[in-house]
Amino acid sequence: MAFELLSSPTLLLLLPLILLLLSIKLVIPKRSSVRLPPSPWKLPLIGNLHQLGSLPHRSLHKLANKHGPLMHLQLGQVPTLVVSSSQMAREIMKTHDLIFASRPLLKAAHIMLYGSMDMAFAPYGEHWRQMRKISMTNLLSMRRVQAFQAVKEMEVAHLMDKISQASSSSSSSSSKKALNMSHLLFCFANNMLCRTILGDFSRQEGMNELFQEMIEENVALLSGFNLEDYFPSLGWLSSLLGLDERAKRNFIKWDSVLSQMIQEHTNKNHRSDQKDDDFVDVLLSLKEDPNLGFNLENEHIKALLLDMFAAGTDTTYITLEWGMAELIRNPNVMKMLQDEVKRIASGKSMVNEHDLGEMHYLKAVIKEILRLHPPVPLLLPRESMDSCQLEGYEIPKKTRVVINYWAITRDPKVWEKPDEFIPERFLNNPIDFKGQDYEYIPFGSGRRSCPGMQFAVSTIELTLANLVYRFDWLLPVTLVGEVNMAEAPGLTMKMMNNLHLVPKPCF
Repeated sequence: MAFELLSSPTLLLLLPLILLLLSIKLVIPKRSSVRLPPSPWKLPLIGNLHQLGSLPHRSLHKLANKHGPLMHLQLGQVPTLVVSSSQMAREIMKTHDLIFASRPLLKAAHIMLYGSMDMAFAPYGEHWRQMRKISMTNLLSMRRVQAFQAVKEMEVAHLMDKISQASSSSSSSSSKKALNMSHLLFCFANNMLCRTILGDFSRQEGMNELFQEMIEENVALLSGFNLEDYFPSLGWLSSLLGLDERAKRNFIKWDSVLSQMIQEHTNKNHRSDQKDDDFVDVLLSLKEDPNLGFNLENEHIKALLLDMFAAGTDTTYITLEWGMAELIRNPNVMKMLQDEVKRIASGKSMVNEHDLGEMHYLKAVIKEILRLHPPVPLLLPRESMDSCQLEGYEIPKKTRVVINYWAITRDPKVWEKPDEFIPERFLNNPIDFKGQDYEYIPFGSGRRSCPGMQFAVSTIELTLANLVYRFDWLLPVTLVGEVNMAEAPGLTMKMMNNLHLVPKPCF
């Protein structure tokens, strides 16, 4: 789904033409005889598009406060259901999970993901089930996550070394240079993912920088306005005006790199019995598995790998970025967290994965980060495969469904002081992110939940524990006031401004 609507130059330039063409085609929606959920006032032709703004999770939250937790919007030609409460999320993702298990066809995803042959954006059906099974069983299972323990610890150690070197480059504490933590954490998440997915291939010169560039372009394209996503009858106009050329250019870059990567792994495996056992090796071995149940082609592999890159990098670094910002703003929380980590890892040069099981306050802090600053505030959109009834309202077939997780975590009926950072709310609290507690679903729930949650959380836990174990953190002396907590627009919710902090080694 596209999110930067009002700020999109493309939309502003094309709006007069869109209105003219829609008027000529007489596509004004007919008045419905079915009982739809409450709806805000809308404009002719474009419907409620003008009400989304650059931060739709906030705009939709305000509209839901007025119109209710089930809200019907007309986004161009697309009927859309907005869900803003845990009770209604349960209805969508549990009671009627099968009906709402599909995805809408989004043009940028279709172009970049080999015709939506991946898992995240694939429509519901046999192909999606096969991709999900491969991911859950062979790539993101608990066994696989544990197998990457050494890689994760190595990459976290490398990050700590980079911070130590930077902190020792100035002679006095008063002249300590502030580090761009946003950039450091993005590079770390990207490096971690590259090592996990690509193994030795990721060590090629310039490879990580190239992946960083292409990942950022992916997020921008998936966040931007695409005419065909909201006005399907005008899809021909996108082709005529070349509106999809940017997505096609990025696809060509990805396809070239992924093809080279697969060829390198294939050649390496033919030359030697030694494998890195990275994600590419695992997927290539599945091509030869007679029990797989279908023919796994290179395009399937590329689409799955693109999912991993797109989902894994941003969500990991954004959670760490917001986490460090909140710890700086809440020194009492920082102290409690450091006390726990230092007590459990006392005498070690680094926190390792075995230490994490005892760090209950650390887990509470990370849960609170994912509640207050979800990396994906609007869960990936769903689409109804049949009509159904919700709360006495009729939800027609082919309705797009947007679940505003950000709004659910701000519900004062569920969360005490919902706008405050209070990790203690998760101590001695069985609520978890695995999708069974619908007031807390940062990774979604049901059939379309994110299978990478365990991999992501274990990486975040290990990294945050070492950041507070190895260093004390200060704001730069040049920074006046508190950390700027403004959010940047986009598919993922990162900070508007880069986070700069000064590290002080603890030992």
